Parts: sequence; structure tokens; C-alpha cells
Amino acid sequence: MTLQTQPARRRFAGKVALVTGGSRGIGQAVARLLAAEGAAVVITGRDPQALQQAQATLGDGCLAIAGDAGDDDHARAAIDAACRGFGTLDVLVNNVAHVPAPAPLLELPLAELDAAYRLNLRAPLAWSRLAIAAMGERGGSIVNVATLGAISLHPGMGAYGATKAGLIHLTRYLAAECGPRVRVNAVAPGLIRTDQSRAAWEGREARIATALPAGRLGEPADVAAAVAYLADPSNDWVTGETLAVDGGALVQLGRMRERR
Repeated sequence: MTLQTQPARRRFAGKVALVTGGSRGIGQAVARLLAAEGAAVVITGRDPQALQQAQATLGDGCLAIAGDAGDDDHARAAIDAACRGFGTLDVLVNNVAHVPAPAPLLELPLAELDAAYRLNLRAPLAWSRLAIAAMGERGGSIVNVATLGAISLHPGMGAYGATKAGLIHLTRYLAAECGPRVRVNAVAPGLIRTDQSRAAWEGREARIATALPAGRLGEPADVAAAVAYLADPSNDWVTGETLAVDGGALVQLGRMRERR
């Protein structure tokens, strides 16, 4: 008997996606998955060398544009480049973020709060407005990358959590205002194994895994799969939602509270 393999899913064939902060970590994993499933992908980031390396892994159907995601002119140029290069824009993933060094809010330099607001809340709105205009009547999907710290409290992460909580609420408002033409959703990752979060998990993987119902630390690919689900055109009845990608951390937190 000959076993027949199923053809790889290509949910994004003929689609064009733009991923901010797409040169490493979660953003790079999202870009890789969307490209693997047929999308032409545009990635942005601050580091030209990292962008070039990421672009090489994505193949010919990828553009890489270096710049500051908090700069409106850069956002406009990137979206224009996507439309010139590929004809349209179907998916925007607002992934870029500023994570202040952990500190109590009463001790946090206000300049750090300003930086977090600029990239975590203002920039996603600016990119979304430009993307929605570029999508036109054809419409599309926006996925914002928030954080579990926007839903639950994490010591020292008040500025990051508060600005990302604003992003979750922004997601709901945009979904209400822009539907049905454009769907807007968010993911809220828990602790994910990236270079940026290394200080939180390195040397503690086994203990973290034991504490989570999923039994392991999260990987960028876990978040990418959730982003792809929300961006998938076939899931057009899902909008205004925030999907926690946390290995069950919120469930475990609830169980701990019940035991008190």
C-alpha cells in the first residue's frame, strides 16, 4: 500500500504580509511561517544586518526594510514598498516592542514610559491606519502582539504591561470600527524562549516547565502559529479577540488563587 501525504497548507497563497520587528525572535518566526504558507512577506527592523540575515532565510518573496518602527515616515515607506513590490497588503503583524528594564513604577524613569508608549501603543495605531488604507475595499487582517503581562501582573513590568494592555484595548476598538472589511486581533504571549527574554528563563527551564500545564517553555513558533490562525482569511468570524499563548500560565494562576 502506498501512503499518500497531504499537501502542505498554503493558507496565505497570493497574500502579502508585513511583520514589524521581523528580523529575530517572535517576528522572525511569524515571517517564516507566513512565507512557508505562501505569503509574500515584508519584514522591518532597526538592524540592517539582522534583517539581511532574516531575509536570506525567507527566500525571494521577501522584502526587508530597515528603520525605526516609531517613525511615521518609515511606516509609510515600508507599506508603500509592500504595495509597490507585491501589489497590495493583506496582513499586518504589529510585533515590534519596547521592553523597559524591570523596575517599580514609582522608580521607572518617565523617559522609559514614553519609549514604551511610542512603540507599544502609538506605533501599532500608526501602522494600522496606514495598512487599512492600503488594504482598500479588499480588506485584510491585523494581528497585534501584546503580552501576558497585559492581562496578569508581573513584578517590575508595569510600564510594559500597561502599554500592552492599551494595545489590547486598541485592538478591540479597531475591530469594532473597521469590521467587517478588516479584522483586528491580538496574541498575548507568555514566557517565550527568545534572546530578548533570556534573563527570565536561562537556567530555569526545568522549573518553569514543571509549573506550566503545557509542561514546557514557549517557543517563537508557538506564537507564530497563533498569529497565523488569527490572520487566516478562513477565520473571518474571529475579530476583536486576544489569544493567550502561555502554556496554561493563566490557568495555573487561577488554580493557585483557588487554593488560597
